[in-house]
Order: sequence, then C-alpha cells, then structure tokens
Amino acid sequence: MSSDMQSPASFHVPDPVLDREIRMQTERRESLLSPLAARSSGAVRRHARKPEDIRTPYSRDADRIIHTRAYTRYIDKTQVFYLVENDHITHRVIHVQLVSKVARTIGRCLRLNEDLIEAIALGHDIGHIPYGHFGETCLSELCEKNGIGKFSHNVQSVRFLDRIEDCDLTLQVLDGVLCHNGEADDVRIRPEPCDSFDAFDRKVAESANKERIRSPATLEGCAVKFADTIAYIGRDLQDAREIGLIGDDTPVPDSCGEVLGRDNGRIIDTLIHDLLENSDAEEAGYISYSPEVEKALIDLRAFSRRHIYDNPALTTERDKIRKMFATLFSAYLDDLEKDRRTAKIFTDFIDSGPVSRTYLDSAKPQELVRDFIAGMTDRYFAKRFEECVIPRRIDGKFNFPGARD
Repeated sequence: MSSDMQSPASFHVPDPVLDREIRMQTERRESLLSPLAARSSGAVRRHARKPEDIRTPYSRDADRIIHTRAYTRYIDKTQVFYLVENDHITHRVIHVQLVSKVARTIGRCLRLNEDLIEAIALGHDIGHIPYGHFGETCLSELCEKNGIGKFSHNVQSVRFLDRIEDCDLTLQVLDGVLCHNGEADDVRIRPEPCDSFDAFDRKVAESANKERIRSPATLEGCAVKFADTIAYIGRDLQDAREIGLIGDDTPVPDSCGEVLGRDNGRIIDTLIHDLLENSDAEEAGYISYSPEVEKALIDLRAFSRRHIYDNPALTTERDKIRKMFATLFSAYLDDLEKDRRTAKIFTDFIDSGPVSRTYLDSAKPQELVRDFIAGMTDRYFAKRFEECVIPRRIDGKFNFPGARD
C-alpha cells in the first residue's frame, strides 16, 4: 500500500491527547465571551446518538444543517420577487448568508458565541416555501381546511431539522430557529429561558397555533432575530430598484432616510451600529435599538409594504398561485389515498432516503402533503403543477408494457 493510500479505519481513530488539547483551547476561547453568552458545555441534544467530537456542538450543528437536503433547496427559493426572472436579485440562499454575516458581526462585537449564531442563521429559513410569504398564506389556508392547523415557516424549519431529516440538533439552535421571526415592532428583546426539550416542544406548539410570539432562549438567538431584519430591509429596496419596481421618483420617506440612510449599505451600517450602542450583553442581557432608529425602521417597513410587497405588479398573479397550491395539495392527497407508488410524493419525498422513519410512521396524509409542498423550490413546484394540469403527450408511439392489452 502506498504512503498516501491508507486503510479506511485509519481515518477514524481519534487521538485522545489531541482531542483533549483542542477542547481545552475551545474552553479557553469561550472563557473570553460575555458572561451571558451560550457555552458549549450547556448544549443539549434530544438524542445525543453520537459522542461530541473536536468541533463545538454548535459548529457541528452548522455542519449538519449544511448537509441536509432542505438546506440544498435554498438555492432555488425566492425571497420576495418570486415571479421575476433576474439573476441579480436576492434568493433565499443569499439572504441566509447575509443574516449569518450580520449576526456574527453583532455577536463578535458583543462577545457572543459565533458558532451558535452561525448555526441558527443557516437553518432559520429552511421552512420557507415556494412563492415566499404569499405561498405561506396559501398553504396555511389549505392546512387549516384539512384539519392540521396553521402553517408557519419558522415551525416548519424546526420540523424539517428536528423531525423530517432528524438532525439531532441542540436545543439552543432549534430554539433560535423557531424564534427568529416576529421582529416587527420589537425595540428590545430579552432571552426567555427554555431549559428542556419538553419546554421546547410546548414552545413549538404555541408557535404553531400562533398563540404568541416568544423570544429566543439565548442572546445569540436574539442577535439572529435582529439580523434577519437588517439583512432584508435595505436589500429589498436594492432589489426593487434593480427590477424597476421603484425608482428615484419614489424615494424612501425623510423619516427613514435621514435616520437610517437611503441605500442598503448605509441602512445596514446604521442598524448594526445602533444595535451595538444600545444593547447590553454583559449584565442586563438584552439586544435593542434606540427608539429613534426603531421608529424609522417601522416607517421603512410600512413604505416597503406599500411600494414593494403589496405592489400590484407583484400581486396580480396571486389568484393563480392560490389555485396552484390547492391543485397540488388535492392531487398529492389523492396519490396517498390511492397508494400510487410512482407518484412524486413517494419517489421524491417518502421513499427518497433521508426522511426519518419515525416521522413517516407518525405523520398524517395531510401532514405528508404539507411537508412535501413546503420543501419544494419555486421551479420544482411549477413543474409539478404543469404535470397535474397539462396532459402528457406521447412521442411517436406507445412503447410501454401493456399499451396494446
């Protein structure tokens, strides 16, 4: 055997001394964090099927998220402009990277745990579905009609990571993913403790029923929650200008522009600096904007709602999209009831490999349909709809078994 060809077993023999040294380095590094930052020693897993390795538990979670199929599908999930063909506007995969970058910048300055921040940021939007927030509205209507409750993308993110692909992530990461949204009018966020998976499961149930919006259990989760807004609020303006939806004749109001800035770069810079100046991650334990900046941010959201998100140029096709969701939901329910094993819900989801058997054994048919549709990219969703409504053509002649029987 050549020197560069070793047996597979040689790659899996740990060096106890090296492992101990690396863990000690991690502990020394984490000793420099804020007293209120999350430590690796506090990480809790639901199953802990494998021993921890030289990575921190939160860094390991980030790796597990990146290797999921759900993460791969970020690449073709649109952010806001779901019916616009333009390679230079933000897709979900770019937004997630921006959230991670912004949140880690905030965390580094506040001496928080960047590994935990990165893992939460990478997983926070995995539950987003085709056609953005409007698609979420359509699917939620169908879920309620079919007796399985409301649909929320944050709960779906947890469902993909914790149940469907069963990544065995830490409680702290899953909690941050669950609580990343609902930031609209928060001036100051304090962590709400969540010390066990029993408590977390109750928190998920509350979020699924939209009983109330809960704060993350860690300051790192709070940082991601703020970073989510920072990453999209100016970027949406930039994208809207890129596609000609708004122009110089619709400038942001002075109440926003004079406080935050009028372009994405300035808005990001202003929001991060204001957050760092007004947060206390050392003693009181909260992440906060100043009242002035929060007021300007609320005004900017209202502006974006009028001129971007509810712009008639983007909303005129919504009736068609609602019908697409209804058609697919009904078709896949029928496939399950008739046990059509060649249907896409079987070949591309139920029998596809990484889906947890525990999940499959416990999920209702309506839940399987919900989760299959929720995981689709925009392009895959449109293709499946075409298959449902456009008759299949035969090329040349019938050539499959039984055609002449």
